[in-house]
Amino acid sequence: MKKGLKWMAGLLTLAMVVGSFAGCGSSSSKETAAGESAAATTAESTADTASAETAGKKLKVALILPGKKDDVSFNQAMYEGMKKYADANPDKIDLNVTENVYEVADIEPALMDFADQGYDVIFGHGFQFMEPIVKVGAQYPDTYFLLGTGYKSLDNTAIYDVELEAGGYEMGVIAALATQTNKIGVIGGADASEIKRGHEGFKAGAKSINPDIEIQEVYTGDWTDTAGAKEAAIGMYDAGVDVIWHSGDGIGLGVVQAAAEKDMYCLGNVADQKTLAENNVLSGVVYQWDAIIANVFDDINNGTFKGRAEDDRYYWINAENSGLGIADINDPKGWLTDDDKQVITDTWSKLQSGEIKDYLPEDIQ
Repeated sequence: MKKGLKWMAGLLTLAMVVGSFAGCGSSSSKETAAGESAAATTAESTADTASAETAGKKLKVALILPGKKDDVSFNQAMYEGMKKYADANPDKIDLNVTENVYEVADIEPALMDFADQGYDVIFGHGFQFMEPIVKVGAQYPDTYFLLGTGYKSLDNTAIYDVELEAGGYEMGVIAALATQTNKIGVIGGADASEIKRGHEGFKAGAKSINPDIEIQEVYTGDWTDTAGAKEAAIGMYDAGVDVIWHSGDGIGLGVVQAAAEKDMYCLGNVADQKTLAENNVLSGVVYQWDAIIANVFDDINNGTFKGRAEDDRYYWINAENSGLGIADINDPKGWLTDDDKQVITDTWSKLQSGEIKDYLPEDIQ
């Protein structure tokens, strides 16, 4: 469909967040998983039956989070999206939320336990759920499984993901307008699909403001490496960078800590993180998963659940459907002028309308 076609991120291992954060990260590629098992074929053949049995009844829904539901990041964003839908539709779903199921060895038993209890829909919120969902999904063809970022799918499973490049582009614009030194930075956990696209969007957005801007970039390689991310951010600040966007979760805590320690600016990701450092978080990308949650349940109830069809396996949040949002500008240092703020507003409007597009390098479209 859109982005992630050329990135198979088998390299990614997500991690739990230190402190109040928890890992997200993913890899996303729209290629059918290599080698389908006989069990997967069974899942395919019974998908229509599952749709018929589920349509019109109140669904039992399990949301399994790899971290805490109040992490001000990846887990909280999904929890709030699901809770919003559940509260608005008490006659359609009963929601059960389980936290801190991160290790792959614990995921498969958790999935099977909910399936054995007769849950109709099970969400595994993170890339590390991919292999367990494909395995368990084949064994429970009458249950629907949703994978939070990834690339493997059966007919009774689907993937929800984020087009982070638009958020990255906007963060790049903000950073380039705010910087006083003409030096900005971006720090990620693992070089995974949506994170890579986000970083490249950040670079494109910054260069749209100033083609000569200096951009420093670091991948820590580990979503839990709060200390490493903080050290990298401090190194950037000491080298003259004065605005950093982080595209991780656990590592974000380290970046925010460094910004507060050095009294510089950072830009958040996934949630509005100003509460973590009120004088130092300038803005950020905000995920709103409720933009696609209703679509998932509508498809299940209508018998149109997105399964194996190559272009329809993904539910994307993006700028266009308001699944991506931007946190309000918080500029106590006064680095942004009114004209700068208008450029920021206009840029986001153009990203939402699709007027700004084709800004990623060709090899990661």
